[in-house]
Amino acid sequence: MEDRMSDHLVEEILPPVSVDVPEAADFLAAVDVKNALELEGYGTDELSYTAAESLPGWHDETQPIRLFVVRADGRIVARVFFSTLRDDVTGTAWLGGGVLPDYRNRGIGSALLSHVESIAREAGLKRLILYVVSADGPGDRLVPPTGFGSVPRDNAEVRFLVARGFALEQVERASRLALPARVSFTVPAGYRVHTWVGRTPENWLADVAHLLTRMSTDAPSAGLEEPEDVWTADRLRENQERFEASPRTELFAVVEHEASGRLVGFSVLSAPAELDRPVGQEDTLVLAEHRGHRLGMLLKTANIEHLQRARPGHPAIITFNAEENRHMLDVNEAVGFVPIGYEGAWKKEL
Repeated sequence: MEDRMSDHLVEEILPPVSVDVPEAADFLAAVDVKNALELEGYGTDELSYTAAESLPGWHDETQPIRLFVVRADGRIVARVFFSTLRDDVTGTAWLGGGVLPDYRNRGIGSALLSHVESIAREAGLKRLILYVVSADGPGDRLVPPTGFGSVPRDNAEVRFLVARGFALEQVERASRLALPARVSFTVPAGYRVHTWVGRTPENWLADVAHLLTRMSTDAPSAGLEEPEDVWTADRLRENQERFEASPRTELFAVVEHEASGRLVGFSVLSAPAELDRPVGQEDTLVLAEHRGHRLGMLLKTANIEHLQRARPGHPAIITFNAEENRHMLDVNEAVGFVPIGYEGAWKKEL
């Protein structure tokens, strides 16, 4: 699929079945663009994912995702993804991408954004949500309605998004924990901790699916109005089967409420195959009705210990949290995480 916006040809890249086939070349180049943009924004390549690690997420029928690029000088220099939820009734789409530094101020970013906006409007969608890293810079700051965090008002990406009608709704903090880390934890009375590597045991599938669903509604989302993302045991099973093609490994820590026999909190780490690369902290959640027992701290420290026991040698863990999520930031800071960068969560009503 191609669309000529201004003088720039916007192309849709279909995800390949494997990164090892010749048709994967464009997908690999688009992943390289993503990694270059994050290196620029965060000042480190520790957030980079390989194409093989990224690919399984592009074949999830419950979260359709499309990839659009622009070429210049014979190569891909810009990209944007367009993602929706198959069963969403709120009309939301998520975007992410950017233009390599040497190719900015040529209208490429406008061409890409106009293209995906037109797709969203034709589909009858109501809002766009976009996450963009903002490196620190001088001058005035733009503060979201939450009052927590800010981005430099004069940054190019900030000026661009404001001009295109996006509103800053939230600021996310990226933090890093150097490993090895000395952690300890105490399990409160009435609760029990379980850990595993890889696929979720069958007896916990329904509970973890419930926790993932609550993650979409209970995590702080400011004014983004993100929809509920419903998980089932079948969806979780299929998702984990698909991700077995990835070279990354997931490590779970969960907490069981002994009286009910149900899981009431979880934390997930995503570890690359190479021990010299950092681990990604994925979701962490304690159900609201079980908060106040320091279960968030328990889950974090239990999974860090689990990681260092199961896969010793990784240099760090990288995590993201909303700036207004003071409780989880307190947990992370107590463990030893330090900020390394910030990104804005932007929304546009169509």
